[in-house]
Amino acid sequence: MTAYLDVFIPAFGLLALGAALRRFLLRDVAVWAGIERLVFWALTPALLLSSIASVDLAALPLGRMAVVIWLALLGGTVLSLLLARAARLDHPATTSVLQGGVRFNNLMGFALTGGFYGASGTALGAVATGLIVPFVQVVTIGAFALAPTADGRRFSPLRVLRQLATNPLLVSCLLGFAASALGGLPPGVGPLLRNLGGASVALGLLCVGAALSPGALRGRVGVQAATCVIKLALVPAMTLALGLLFGLDWLSLAVALVFMALPTATTSYVMARALGGDAPLMAALTTTEHVVAVVTLPLWIALLGAPPPAAAG
Repeated sequence: MTAYLDVFIPAFGLLALGAALRRFLLRDVAVWAGIERLVFWALTPALLLSSIASVDLAALPLGRMAVVIWLALLGGTVLSLLLARAARLDHPATTSVLQGGVRFNNLMGFALTGGFYGASGTALGAVATGLIVPFVQVVTIGAFALAPTADGRRFSPLRVLRQLATNPLLVSCLLGFAASALGGLPPGVGPLLRNLGGASVALGLLCVGAALSPGALRGRVGVQAATCVIKLALVPAMTLALGLLFGLDWLSLAVALVFMALPTATTSYVMARALGGDAPLMAALTTTEHVVAVVTLPLWIALLGAPPPAAAG
């Protein structure tokens, strides 16, 4: 129990602290917007690049891990679209449900896997992120591209590709895989990026807490609840079943399960607002999933139990 408290209280405590700071001390929206940009464009990419580059990819079940994660994400995508159709949602609301069903708060994932599984957990978390980010970015940006923007324009394929090519998380993951294949980062660069990346988790979770909106919880409760079931129950259940089916080792399965059981990213609201999604619904889904994840994440981690001796060593 102590181990769980030592990991979960810091992670969720930072969310609560961010909410309190936003309400009582740092009320200026511009302050949080600046921190969010720093985390998104510099600190988190540094964490991803340095962590992936330090991994010996040849020693990991990368192919099986990719199949497990991508199939579970595909299942989450299909379920989210079926939910939107069953609820007769319009296109903007559909994109919000889709983001709520497949996107993830990677900074919370790093806080949990690093706390439970140490440096190996952080490195595998970066690999999991490198597998999840391309899928969810292609799916969500493609979904927005199917409808006209607020000014009546449709996204061209070139514009979609440009958005993918300039996504800092996607680019840093690809650079990390390339650096790992080439033997790692140059001397001095790795420590620099690790120092930058180390600041991303705490600052990022504070920003997540500041962005949550309890007042948004009252709208479309049924859709919120169903999306939570998809993201926090069905997608991780598929990940666990597929991981066992494809014979993932304990640590790889544990990290994949944690990252796939995370609530949606708070940047989903920013994307919904910028690209013509249903921003109020997205705010509600983001808040609801983070509240419910306080219960579901510990349950999924407890379900795996303690690592076997080989994994623990």
